[in-house]
Amino acid sequence: MLYVSTRDKQHLNPVNLATAVIKGLADDGGLYMPIHINTLGNDVLQKLPSLELPEIAGIFLNHLLAGAVSSSTLQAISSEVFDFPIPLEAIGENIYSLELFHGPTLAFKDVGARFMSRLMKSFNYDDAAELKVAVATSGDTGSAVAAGFHAVKGVKVYVLFPKGKVSKMQQKQLTTWGDNIVAVEVDGTFDDCQRHVKMLLSDPDLKTKALLTSANSINIARLLPQAVYYAYAWSRLTNKNKPLVISVPSGNFGNLTAGLIAHKAGIPIHHFIASTNVNDSVPNYLDTGVFESKPSLPTISNAMDVGNPSNFERMLHLFDDKQAQMRELITGYSFTDAETMAAISNLYETTAYIADPHGAVGYLGLKKFIQEKSFTGNGLFLETAHPAKFGETVEKCILNTIPYPERLAAFDVKDEKFIACPNAYDVIKKLVLER
Repeated sequence: MLYVSTRDKQHLNPVNLATAVIKGLADDGGLYMPIHINTLGNDVLQKLPSLELPEIAGIFLNHLLAGAVSSSTLQAISSEVFDFPIPLEAIGENIYSLELFHGPTLAFKDVGARFMSRLMKSFNYDDAAELKVAVATSGDTGSAVAAGFHAVKGVKVYVLFPKGKVSKMQQKQLTTWGDNIVAVEVDGTFDDCQRHVKMLLSDPDLKTKALLTSANSINIARLLPQAVYYAYAWSRLTNKNKPLVISVPSGNFGNLTAGLIAHKAGIPIHHFIASTNVNDSVPNYLDTGVFESKPSLPTISNAMDVGNPSNFERMLHLFDDKQAQMRELITGYSFTDAETMAAISNLYETTAYIADPHGAVGYLGLKKFIQEKSFTGNGLFLETAHPAKFGETVEKCILNTIPYPERLAAFDVKDEKFIACPNAYDVIKKLVLER
């Protein structure tokens, strides 16, 4: 399987998987995508419901990567990465929550970060050179990447996070690792952090001085394992004859892009819902056909506070830049903090289910779609982070306390270590070169 930049329309500069992963960003500034996504055969689809999560992951990733990594290596990686449950919880008639927060840092990004670190170790890049990994985070990405790469020999990770725009617990999870993890507090927004990472990856001077890649969903290795969620969710449904609609709480749109890849590979998904907070560039595009990046606005669903989502470029690539085709498969909605808090409260009062703010946005999108379209099939929303990571907000909504996982409590007693940086690329570049 070969990969091309989203900006290489003629496929003139294909690269192999290892190159796409280690480079992270293509030379022309585009994002890598597979040249072709093969469709699963019906025999494989019929087999998935009888398999467990690690087996499904191994088979599905082997299909997506098409021989770029040996099937035995992929199965070994999958068994290690997918070693925690992803429950499909019924919370109403034909309405489900897919809980993606049962991994080490209690957020859905554990899968992509852990897969990427292990995939990189399987490549034969120059072991004599330290691999530098830069990642921008609006909350959960950084902690998942830190956990996935912590103490990995020959790798240094730089986690850029926006000052004052992550929750207290998210910051603890970003800044208490030490060793090969360098936490960098940027006096700006997530979009600023993401812009700095892209500049690092495309800096010609840095390319001669360091082996540098990204662990954001800029990197194709973060995206592909997330496609497994969708295959697994479909395989667990009891009534597969009904059409399936999936609502994806979206910020940088990596998770939704992974779902689109799964759909293109043959997983029977009828429709997607792009559910956002007030950072609504993509829902507006779906409505108007015009994409306008905006400065990100802070919300209680902070991991989705993205005004210029990188993976929108991949979405356009999948639909040949045709908004009409995208609208056939994706509906977009945006919601305010007040609506999100009301949804958390309503879910708890009516079903006793506790959602975090991101999952609540996903739930709102699903409910709105069901009402507008009179949809009667299977409806699923992604629950992307443990509600205790946003304890103050959630407890205020449900008027009750939340069980606090021991894994989170362990971070409370650790000391934070981070470097405060101005929102200036030259300062960040110097830090990456010298530390």
